[in-house]
Amino acid sequence: MKASDTSHRSEKSFNNLVDIIHKLRSPEGCLWDRQQSKKDVARYLMDETYEVIDAIDDGYTEALKEELGDLLFQIFFIAHISEEEGDFGISDVMEGVTEKMIRRHPHVFGNVKVNNIDDIRSNWEDIKKYTEKRDKDNCHIFAGIPRSMPALIKAQKITEKASKVGFDWEKADDVLIKIEEELNEFKTALKSGSYEKIKEEIGDFFLSLVNLCRFIDVNAEDSLRAAIIKFTNRFQYIEDSLAATGKTPMEASLKEMDDLWNECKSKK
Repeated sequence: MKASDTSHRSEKSFNNLVDIIHKLRSPEGCLWDRQQSKKDVARYLMDETYEVIDAIDDGYTEALKEELGDLLFQIFFIAHISEEEGDFGISDVMEGVTEKMIRRHPHVFGNVKVNNIDDIRSNWEDIKKYTEKRDKDNCHIFAGIPRSMPALIKAQKITEKASKVGFDWEKADDVLIKIEEELNEFKTALKSGSYEKIKEEIGDFFLSLVNLCRFIDVNAEDSLRAAIIKFTNRFQYIEDSLAATGKTPMEASLKEMDDLWNECKSKK
């Protein structure tokens, strides 16, 4: 397919989606869609994003295409509501991100020379901090990390930024010592029976584990997601095995389930 044909198809698809959303929000459209606010739609953004990630992990092309479409619809929908409110439209969004990507890739669209990926990342961060944020009051190193970002992802991003200014351990063993320290503090809090102290110390323990993940170049979110998938797969094995004998987990003993868990584990 020629580039011109692809461009024409993209423009047609863009306009069709814009027209559909306009129709849905019109008096002749959908009562439910007309009542939606940006905050209402925002509730679905995270769900749609995770469904995209699942489709990528599963390697299902058709599912990925569908889920990307669902996510794109939410983005267009929010932009349309913003346009109704007189703020900006989807074209403004696309123009803005186009300008940003050109600005953040001076080694591609400008005359900046880079030697490696570290140089590219450094330029990217400098442009964000010193060019795009120069007129903003908040110039702290954690500025730009979304408040609503899931805690595990946010923890790793925050510790990464702290590391870049030298606030870090020298070796993994130092992080392990910190983890042991936090675990002992949690045990002490547990004995105290104070809910607030227990919550505080287990939070510190979580953060130290995330720090270890970051330090050894492991994505904490991906690691935990993989562990969750492994757990659910093994438990489904327990359910299926019990069902074959006419039982449910509620009717089985802990020993039966433990034995099936270990049986599943041994097959991997």
